[in-house]
Amino acid sequence: MRCWISRCVAEIIRQESQAAAPCEACGLLFGNADEITDSQATENVSENPEIRFEIDPRALFAALRAERNGGPALAGYWHSHPSGDATPSATDAAMAAPDGKLWLIVAGGAIAAWRAGESGLHGRFERVDIGIRD
Repeated sequence: MRCWISRCVAEIIRQESQAAAPCEACGLLFGNADEITDSQATENVSENPEIRFEIDPRALFAALRAERNGGPALAGYWHSHPSGDATPSATDAAMAAPDGKLWLIVAGGAIAAWRAGESGLHGRFERVDIGIRD
């Protein structure tokens, strides 16, 4: 399984992640199961943003409303692991619904993609091969 992302979108996510360090950055991914066409950084509203992320619910609900009204489809979520690697943590798995959404994780400039389901790493994530397009 492969998912494509534009170099521009990947670079914006990397920059947002670096700017937020040492806190975790987070945001939304738009597109479909095969291609991420855009992203949106959101506020990390976690009480412990250095070790956890929580996407601002207002931004998430606004994106879902926009999707229902013909806007871009919410394909998934992204966040950073400023002091770790791009592998989902057990906490990520506990937060993820098994809804098939893409989870993109940035760590040290590396980007990895995972699909939330009912099996795989921590019983929740299957690795997705990510390709970067110009």
